[in-house]
Amino acid sequence: MALQDNTLLLYGGVALVVYVLYRFTETSRLSHIPTLGWSLPILSYLDAFKLVKLGKYKLQEGYEKYKGHVFKIATLDRWFVVISGPQLVEEVRKLPDETVSFMAAVHDLIQTKYTIGQKVDEDPWHVEIIKAQLTRQIAGVFPDVRDEIVASFADLIPPSNEWMPVPALDVMRMIVARVSSRAFVGLPLCRNMDYLNIAIYHTIAISEARNQFTLLPEIFKPVAAPFINERIDMLKEYGENWADKPNDMLMWILETGLSRGADLREIVEMLLATDFAAIHTSSNSFAHALYHLAANPEYIQPLRDEVESVIGKQGWSKTAMTNLRKIDSFMKESMRMNGINGTSIMRKAMRNFTLSDGTYIPKDTILVAPSNATHTDEENYSNAHEFLPFRFSDIRDEDGEGTKHHFVSTSADYISFGHGKHACPGRFFAANELKAMLAHIVLNYDVKFEHEGVRPENVWFGTTLVPAPTAKVLFRKRQTS
Repeated sequence: MALQDNTLLLYGGVALVVYVLYRFTETSRLSHIPTLGWSLPILSYLDAFKLVKLGKYKLQEGYEKYKGHVFKIATLDRWFVVISGPQLVEEVRKLPDETVSFMAAVHDLIQTKYTIGQKVDEDPWHVEIIKAQLTRQIAGVFPDVRDEIVASFADLIPPSNEWMPVPALDVMRMIVARVSSRAFVGLPLCRNMDYLNIAIYHTIAISEARNQFTLLPEIFKPVAAPFINERIDMLKEYGENWADKPNDMLMWILETGLSRGADLREIVEMLLATDFAAIHTSSNSFAHALYHLAANPEYIQPLRDEVESVIGKQGWSKTAMTNLRKIDSFMKESMRMNGINGTSIMRKAMRNFTLSDGTYIPKDTILVAPSNATHTDEENYSNAHEFLPFRFSDIRDEDGEGTKHHFVSTSADYISFGHGKHACPGRFFAANELKAMLAHIVLNYDVKFEHEGVRPENVWFGTTLVPAPTAKVLFRKRQTS
């Protein structure tokens, strides 16, 4: 026992020395960049612990102090070099992938090869499917998406004339998982609880920790394999144009994967990667919006009026979703106030380069932009700290169509989805899905919090934020006109 204890102490001591040396090396490489807090390795680690609890406020402090320039901030495992201000955001956005890489940053920060799979880390070919087939096929899959919204709300929040408390984040995560999976794998798999639980567990696991989950695809296989193998057999028997061939993400991944010689594990990894991107961001984003609606039920009627008018003329269609300006604005404003993460525009320097302000960025540096601080800057938005649900629809009414103010549009001062060619490729599908869900709620339910007008505070962990995990929203069947 004593030998084991000594061995553990030895390993721990070696790990500490290695970490201190790594931290010292990283600090030396970036010593010319201003630091928010301490620069010394050990003291900077104390700042990293502060960041865990005070991420929102530390990023805001740095943004205000160094606006228009860069600063570095310590996290538990690395330094972030933070670019602040629209000029630098635009500059970094325009840099070629050979200079700064979005995918390399994602792989470093999420540890893709451990959390999702080696193949996704080496060649994330599913991203091109999301950019191309999924975006092009939104109108085609929308009827199925709508059908699953109706079914999942009926199952999980059955209409009642009495107020019913609903654990909002958990329930919205399941609804988003079902609705997204309807477009990704179709019926009946999108309602298979084993499949859904694994997909949701995988999403939460990646979100909470960058640990090794290499066995998850093996767990996933017994559930997904029969459906995947059935699709493969049908492709072999009838070719690419068989009658009633499913039009969903699984089919597109299969067709692309088989042409590349992918095995079952690789196909499962690509499907899991797609699930992670869809379930995590969309469920959090929708819960944020739902909390705003429940805290301000007076917004239900104007939203309801718009939905009834547009759907009455155009039915439940992608075209109708495009014309729901108030719904679109509500989602965009909620995203502005809350966001997907406290940072955005993630890039990894692939070579040494110098920014226009003279800051030298050495190779392997991780660059980020502070999204929450950007979105609450009074120079970017008037009354920036106030939730104004029709902020963007009012601008569009004043300026005409104003495509730059759509929910899915990005800019140097609106970076929830990132910005530029590496902006979230699935945002077009997600926007239609979430707007359809919000429209469904305002047409069919009344919602509120027990204490009206009080929205629960977001929970921050470092630079990550999530809607209050345990908050309950009261639902009842629509009573008002």
